[in-house]
Amino acid sequence: MKRWLSAILTFVVCGLSTGVSATPSNDESMGLRLDWLDKGISSAQNFYAFANGHWQQQHSIPSNYSRWSTISILDKKILQMIQQMLIEAEKNKSAKPGSIQQKIGDFYFSGMDEVTINRLGIAPLKSEFDKIESIKNIQDLQAVIAYFQIIGVDSGFNFGSMQDFMNSENMIGAVEQGGLGLPDRDYYLKEGKKFQQVREAYIRYVTKMFELLGDPSEQAASEANVVMTIEKTLAEASMSKIDQRDPHNVYHMMTISELGKLTPNFSWPQFLNTIQLQGVKRLNMGMPEFFKKWNALLQSVSLNDWKIYLRSHLIQSFSSFLSQAFVDESFKMHSIITGTKTQLPRWQRVVSTENHVLGFAIGQWYVEKYFPASSKKQVLDIVHNIRNVLREDLQTLSWMTPETRKAALKKLDLMSAQVGYPSKWWDYSTLVIDRGPYVLNVKRAQVFLFKRDLHKIGKPIDKTEWEMNPQTINAYYNPSMNIIYLPAGILQPPFFDPHYPASINYGSIGYVIGHEITHGFDDQGAQFDGHGNLKNWWKPQDLEKFKAATQCIMEQYSQYKIDDDLFIQGKLVMGEATADLGGLLLAYRAFHASTAYKNAKRIDGYTPDQQFFLGFAQSWAENIRPEQLRNFNTVDPHPPAQYRVNGTLANMPYFQSAFDIPESSPMRSQHRCVIW
Repeated sequence: MKRWLSAILTFVVCGLSTGVSATPSNDESMGLRLDWLDKGISSAQNFYAFANGHWQQQHSIPSNYSRWSTISILDKKILQMIQQMLIEAEKNKSAKPGSIQQKIGDFYFSGMDEVTINRLGIAPLKSEFDKIESIKNIQDLQAVIAYFQIIGVDSGFNFGSMQDFMNSENMIGAVEQGGLGLPDRDYYLKEGKKFQQVREAYIRYVTKMFELLGDPSEQAASEANVVMTIEKTLAEASMSKIDQRDPHNVYHMMTISELGKLTPNFSWPQFLNTIQLQGVKRLNMGMPEFFKKWNALLQSVSLNDWKIYLRSHLIQSFSSFLSQAFVDESFKMHSIITGTKTQLPRWQRVVSTENHVLGFAIGQWYVEKYFPASSKKQVLDIVHNIRNVLREDLQTLSWMTPETRKAALKKLDLMSAQVGYPSKWWDYSTLVIDRGPYVLNVKRAQVFLFKRDLHKIGKPIDKTEWEMNPQTINAYYNPSMNIIYLPAGILQPPFFDPHYPASINYGSIGYVIGHEITHGFDDQGAQFDGHGNLKNWWKPQDLEKFKAATQCIMEQYSQYKIDDDLFIQGKLVMGEATADLGGLLLAYRAFHASTAYKNAKRIDGYTPDQQFFLGFAQSWAENIRPEQLRNFNTVDPHPPAQYRVNGTLANMPYFQSAFDIPESSPMRSQHRCVIW
């Protein structure tokens, strides 16, 4: 199920899952990858290409990837390591029934059992299709919609838990828009040949899925058009990702009675009873205008058409875990959107799925094997240094009034950091996994995740809870918690190595830490106070100055083009670009304030400052297909890698001084944006 995560501010694009520690090196120059440099490109013209040009030339994108980066390489390595762990568990004949070892091993066995998967075809899901077929009235329809929420099928909207924006000590239930088969509303609404081609491909894909379910070709084509019509109507009513960035836009607490008035054709008491969440008095209605349209569709769309829609969403949700014909059609659609040419090998797909549904069980094992306590301590030292630098900046900012300064310092003092892994591991005892049909293991895992999420509603906040498992190559800030999280997966090369010179570690993991801390003060995070409540703590004149600074970044990034004819959505990437600039600046100042800076040496003629900026740029080495670039530009709040580097550095006088960048250079912003 799609989790309610509007408040979570991540560092890298979702989907970059895991990493692996490289073999440490005592050669400090190893952190600075001189063989990646393309000295035929001027650092003053395109620093990203200068820092990574040879790496890009030597690392073409594998056919089964939509992009290839330093993170992709780490991801594949750790998946291979996890695979060995899973094979070991699979072969463990003495694993106690119900134990984590048994569940991990059996899940992998069922996913790799292609013979059984292909033999069974769609049969394991027969009972789910029977539920759809048995719908006779609107009450039956609502019951199936609710049931599909439980098993992880998007059936018109999504439901989950969230921290109450106005009272961060409480967990509440929340409903948000959904119901689309394509990645975002823009795929249905935007003009242009490439978006039209995706829509046409989607109709062919849905048609083929219905044919695989046994429907005649003409009927399947008609059914696909029904699905597209419903989804396009939902897309037209959906709130844009840009508008969702404002937490006020997605927070509307309503009583169950008020929800009933908003959607009179849908019974919320029946829904809550079906998902076994009785007793709830109020929910957050994320997008009221969407639900008005959704309510109207419940009446205007025939029951037969709703059955068609639900069949489509059911098969789309589970197609990757069924026989090869379904997998192949699902991949064809994925290929159209991302540009990926061939499928990943089965083991990699199974490991990725298991890493999601049993991620914290695998993560506990991973941490024991691969994450040393010494790394955690060194990273915490960098966190401490960067916090101190920000505290000094907040105390001296000339434009900030004393009242706002006091509130900002309080928020910083209340902000905490969790590094490596959570202090408490998940309990998987209620999850049943066996060596039966793979898709049923996935379905039971979805039910487990949904019920675990629902169990939080109405309970006090558990501050030990993590949204990302420890082996993730990512980091995030939760403004409702006022906590930054640094999973073990990202605490390795190219972002961190205890043997690297401080210049590289501060330019890479230091920048990541600064990025997450800055999220507490970006255009979204700045709306939450130190206790995680959505509460304005800015004096009006300070807020206007801050908005002008983030507006500068929005305008800067809106001028960047990708794939020849598409501009970056400046309003969408504004928060992440703000965190990039603030994070790199804080990391640079913390590096200069560290004892390591006093002892820093030149490496192959490069000064410590130059090493710092190269370390930052080289952590983003990447090649990406144009289809995926367009996809990310539509759905992802992070700028493309090239502009995360060049756009940030263009606002950094320290960088321009370090590399002697002339006034006329594109690496020097003519209207410099200033955050701190």
